[in-house]
Amino acid sequence: MIENPTFLGLDLSTQQLKAVLVQEDCSIVHESAVRFEEDLPKYGTTKGAHKGPDGVVTSPVAMWLDALDLLMEKMRKAGVDFASIAAISGAGQQHGSVYWSNAAEECLQALDASKPLTQLAPAAFSLQTSPIWQDSSTTRECREIEEAIGGAQALADISGSRAYERFTGTQIKKLRRVNRAAYDSTSRVSLVSSWIPSIFLGTVAPIEISDASGMNLMDVISCKWDDRLLEICGGPELRSKLGPEPVPGGTSLGTVCAWWVERWGFSPECIVAPFTGDNPASVAALSLPGDALLSLGTSTTYLLSIPPASEAPKRFTTSHLLSHPTTAPDAQIAMLCYKNGALAREQVRDRFADADWSKYNDAVEQTHPGSEKYMGLYFPLPEIIPPGVKGSFVYRTEMGKKPVKVEEKDVPTHLHPRMILESQFLSIRSRIAAILPPNSPPLQRLVVTGGSSANQTIRQLAADLFDMKVYVSATKEAAGMGGALLARYAWWRATEDDMGTFEEMCAGLGSEALGMKCVAEPNHAAALEYAQLVEPYVACEAEVVRECNAHLP
Repeated sequence: MIENPTFLGLDLSTQQLKAVLVQEDCSIVHESAVRFEEDLPKYGTTKGAHKGPDGVVTSPVAMWLDALDLLMEKMRKAGVDFASIAAISGAGQQHGSVYWSNAAEECLQALDASKPLTQLAPAAFSLQTSPIWQDSSTTRECREIEEAIGGAQALADISGSRAYERFTGTQIKKLRRVNRAAYDSTSRVSLVSSWIPSIFLGTVAPIEISDASGMNLMDVISCKWDDRLLEICGGPELRSKLGPEPVPGGTSLGTVCAWWVERWGFSPECIVAPFTGDNPASVAALSLPGDALLSLGTSTTYLLSIPPASEAPKRFTTSHLLSHPTTAPDAQIAMLCYKNGALAREQVRDRFADADWSKYNDAVEQTHPGSEKYMGLYFPLPEIIPPGVKGSFVYRTEMGKKPVKVEEKDVPTHLHPRMILESQFLSIRSRIAAILPPNSPPLQRLVVTGGSSANQTIRQLAADLFDMKVYVSATKEAAGMGGALLARYAWWRATEDDMGTFEEMCAGLGSEALGMKCVAEPNHAAALEYAQLVEPYVACEAEVVRECNAHLP
């Protein structure tokens, strides 16, 4: 029995690997991170990824192995007692996929404690790079999957989402088409979230149910692989490559393998629990009933927990329905996901505020809701919502009138910082009513996380536009904190012989345990103005879609 146990949550995101270590009362005792570009420059990534032609975006698997080694070294230097860690869980960037070779299990079982984890590469992998969520190279496969299953709505009815370029099913289908040799030599396919526990276990781990929702391969209600989708995406052999049916969070997958005990001093009793996606992990850490969660990271995501209902929630082709990491199949998470999040905001900052956040904030604070009736929509990358649009578009707007497109150069420079925030948040607000179940009570608070959640100017604009109080947690690393809570949950169930719920475990913790505090309250006058801007935004977005579609071949 481990005395004074601690619980480790890891978050393998696009740009860094982060650790959050908590005590039994969930107070944070250590945080650290490995930043890929800064700490591992030899891999030559830009913001954690390599961008190739035709929308291909990947990350090197060896870089992630190196990052795990380096993170452990940083934790050791900080005085972390690895022997006190009773359980490990965490999060991985959603939709990234890792392809194990036929030699994978042998390589994992033969890990040599005198060598770093990079001893696994290249032999353990049939592909040395992983397609990640920014990849947009599988449009052909998306259309083929939807056509084969009966349309986008039919696919959303099964899997919770229409076909998306970044989803694992489309990535597998493309690999099978363009590199059949690599596909045939793949013994197992992992998500980033199931790849990490595999390294700790020394054997390939099953995929977790909530992250499996982002694959277009699982029935989102039953939480089982769908045979029709498996056949469409990977043929009859795909089921064996995916492994067993997805598993729920809080499950004990086993304990750490000997490599972690011998090299770093982990206890052989340390439990390894399933890792989930970064967004579901954030929900687990921060979201209470009646909350909305807005993640302002590299991508922008908006999440709502949907409680158990007498009928299955509606599945929309412009949003995602995910199985909940701890209460599925009874409850789900509704999610809106935007590719152009922080990267787009940073581009606007660089172009119109001299790459200075202070000047950016001043520009926002010196302007007013509605940006003098200008509306700017910015999509440096092909967007997810609305699908496929790319470019910058600026309009003059009037309620009830068709937007008038204007040249970007004709818009006062100081308006752009506010315009991008308004358009990003209005896109979300315009869709909230559609994803809430009928007769839902009003949302109580908006919990913000991710890098931009530290910016008070952005917090206040979010409070005004959504007309909700804005809260933040003591840690900006929501996904890592969610992982730590899921690790504690697995340990609680295993050691107390208690099959209680995650919510019951957390009942005694409350908001104070996570350091939740209100950081912005809505300005009533501004909130009223923003309520009137939803309709003009919808009209502008329709114009963007029309223009982009007109240029399609």
